[in-house]
Amino acid sequence: MYQRNSGANSLRALWGQSPAIQEAASRWRGLGRDRRWDWAILSVCIVAIQAGLCQAAGPEPQTEPTKYVFDRIRMGVPWQLQIYADDPKQALEASELAFDRVKELDRILSDYDPDSELNQLCSNALPGQPTTVSEDLFRVLTFSQLLSRRTDGAFDVTVGPITDLWRRAWRKRAMPAADDLQTALEQTGYNKVQLNRKTRSVTLARSDMQIDLGAVAKGYAAQEALKVLAKQGLSRVLIDASGDITVGDPPPSRDHWLIRIERLPGQEEGEGEWLQLKNASVATSGDAKRFIEIDGVRYSHIVDPKTGLGLTNTSSVTVIAGDGMIADALASALSVLPPEAGLMLLKRYKAHAFLMLGTEQGIQTRESCSYDRFRADAPPLE
Repeated sequence: MYQRNSGANSLRALWGQSPAIQEAASRWRGLGRDRRWDWAILSVCIVAIQAGLCQAAGPEPQTEPTKYVFDRIRMGVPWQLQIYADDPKQALEASELAFDRVKELDRILSDYDPDSELNQLCSNALPGQPTTVSEDLFRVLTFSQLLSRRTDGAFDVTVGPITDLWRRAWRKRAMPAADDLQTALEQTGYNKVQLNRKTRSVTLARSDMQIDLGAVAKGYAAQEALKVLAKQGLSRVLIDASGDITVGDPPPSRDHWLIRIERLPGQEEGEGEWLQLKNASVATSGDAKRFIEIDGVRYSHIVDPKTGLGLTNTSSVTVIAGDGMIADALASALSVLPPEAGLMLLKRYKAHAFLMLGTEQGIQTRESCSYDRFRADAPPLE
């Protein structure tokens, strides 16, 4: 469950633009580049959202904040910030601070960067010996370990050896060797990690363990970016971490942000969910586009930590929570848990979920009893 791209194409934020607004917004794109990341495009869109404002004429001053949109590559995937502000300079400077915070967290939590704090911990920690770590890494590990206990290992960030094995299997388009899979399973297990709050330290039971925080890192980083923007006095924001979406207060003169969940293969055209959110996060974990067929069997990129195998049933799990890390992690956990156990787990985190499960009879759906209040009607087509 940890290679996923956090539903990169599953969640879309919606905002209306007339042709006139689009033309005006295009003039603002390309205001600058990140000096340290010259390959990442920074675009700034100034967009008037309200129809009444768009139609206003004459010298009457604008009273509502303007929307600015910033795009960067962070954590190896596209990120977007949508910020309502009164001043473009304030929006630009705040976006830089938010993106810098995400970049900082990537140096800590990445399982791809060999120099990240996480990989240095796994490479250098001596078995049975505590290693002091940063507050960010300790906080994410503490949350992950608690969720692992509550799911009896259906969620487990120590699956790094298994996900690494499947990455190689995907490249070769062949099943992992049975011996290799057994070895990876022996290296895995959340009970092989011990945390000490007083010393803020981590103790690993083996020298060949590999922690993979892919199921929580983007959600945590999005929540931290939201905090950065709030400190700059900006609360009307949306953060799209390549499909993991965290929102603050809604846009001016609106009650919520409107988010779309894309349909699964097999659903009728136009099917899918629309959500209305404010001060919340939503994440989708699914394999609609990320799977591999080997010897006639369809394997998801989402793996079961107990078997080490990719799931064989199509699924899409959408979770709404008050925190980005919670939504991100629960979407992964519910993909592995039986539906009833997953829906029960939501109550512990005051979260809500909608499940689409592929069966021989077609797509079946399940949802938590509180999910319906987040549904929204599809907007009219322009």
